[in-house]
Amino acid sequence: MWLNEQQISAEAVRGYRQQLKHSCPRHLVLDNLFDPQKLQAVSRVLQRSSHWQTQQHSYAALYVDAAQWQQTPQAERFVQRDLWQRSSAAQGDDAEQLALAFLQFLRSETFLALLSRIFRVQLTDIHVAKPTLNTNYFRLSAADFVNLHADDSPGREVCMLLYLNEDWQSGAGGELMFAADGNSPVAIAPLFNRCVLFDPASPGAEHWVNAVSSALPGHYRYNVTSWYWTE
Repeated sequence: MWLNEQQISAEAVRGYRQQLKHSCPRHLVLDNLFDPQKLQAVSRVLQRSSHWQTQQHSYAALYVDAAQWQQTPQAERFVQRDLWQRSSAAQGDDAEQLALAFLQFLRSETFLALLSRIFRVQLTDIHVAKPTLNTNYFRLSAADFVNLHADDSPGREVCMLLYLNEDWQSGAGGELMFAADGNSPVAIAPLFNRCVLFDPASPGAEHWVNAVSSALPGHYRYNVTSWYWTE
């Protein structure tokens, strides 16, 4: 079982619903939602140098290739990061199979039902053409960035970010920043086994990521990003 049972009790879910009513944007920060030992095993897999490929998005187009990227003005670039290649990991060892199994769990009926209970919506992958494209591992180095953007899209009800950074230090950067009310952005440190759930259509849900510190060469910020849809 991937989930920490104490964090998903009926009482806990009622508490999460209350928090959602009073947060801007409509979001939750849940620490220790998942089994820490299993996540540590996943974290070790992600620290391998294999199966990573650079991904770049502009405000005009997603998945921009190298030639297009060079022609894109700096102000129009909003994402540069590494994406874990699930297809190349599929033939890997037991540890890599565990990392793949966790991604599969995050799209399972069990996990979708939990998110549905918390947000009081009916999440489903029945109309999602390629669900696996909506859940994957990412990493950021000091050279990478995720600039201000919104994740709202018709039918997209919940976004999840889960951090897999063991021993993340204060001053290392990498905080998730919600625009919130425009005057006081909400900062969330990317601590290990910290899960952020949010409604991408709620006011103040626009967000960015603070730069990872360049004082730690070869250092990466790891996370899972997952998007969930209604019918």
